[in-house]
Amino acid sequence: MTSPDDARTTETRPDGSGRRRVRAALAATAVALAALAAGVTLGPGLWGFFSNGEAVRAWVDAQGALAPVAMGALVVAQIVVAVLPGEPVELAAGYLFGAWEGTVICLLGGLVGTLVVTALVRALGMRVVRLFFSAEQVEGVSWLRDSARFELVMFLVFLIPGTPKDVLTYVAGLTPCRWWRVGAIATVGRIPSVVTSTLAAGFASQGNWAAAVATLVVTLALVGAGGGAYALVRRRATT
Repeated sequence: MTSPDDARTTETRPDGSGRRRVRAALAATAVALAALAAGVTLGPGLWGFFSNGEAVRAWVDAQGALAPVAMGALVVAQIVVAVLPGEPVELAAGYLFGAWEGTVICLLGGLVGTLVVTALVRALGMRVVRLFFSAEQVEGVSWLRDSARFELVMFLVFLIPGTPKDVLTYVAGLTPCRWWRVGAIATVGRIPSVVTSTLAAGFASQGNWAAAVATLVVTLALVGAGGGAYALVRRRATT
């Protein structure tokens, strides 16, 4: 016969899934605090580093055999610490490793970064989102979170160059979409923007400046067209 004390103990003892959630929350909190501490401690120096493609290339190249891992780590850091610019990192990847290897490194780093962000948001909620984004920025993509066809719309938005992918990655973590689906959508959706950056940098590293400039011109045209496409997708999703 179970006593009342035993029953209360059973009710309050966390099961296996509960313990896993607690461990995930603690790990996510540690990562969030580390990212915040790095941003506060390094401040402008961290921003300046990520904004300087030459500095990024020099640091990665100095890592020798671990250069691909270092490059991937920078991609992860840029996605988690969402205020950091990503374009110089992608250009550096293309310049150092070529278009295709650079693309693979960026996409793998992007996948890891997206999964880390999703874990952080699921553990800490809006608290971690507000570390990097204003209420206006979050409100600007709230239509996506509330869309009945969230996964399809998110995929289309990620495919469009120039859309606010950093805030979208964080907001996706607030939805009931499964973590692995968020990772897959974000990773595949990033392919066009990543390829254009690494391709242009890869041509530049080979001294093929005509092809590099042509790629950049095409990229700018896609970004311009993407702005109109983004507005159209948003309008259709909210009507």
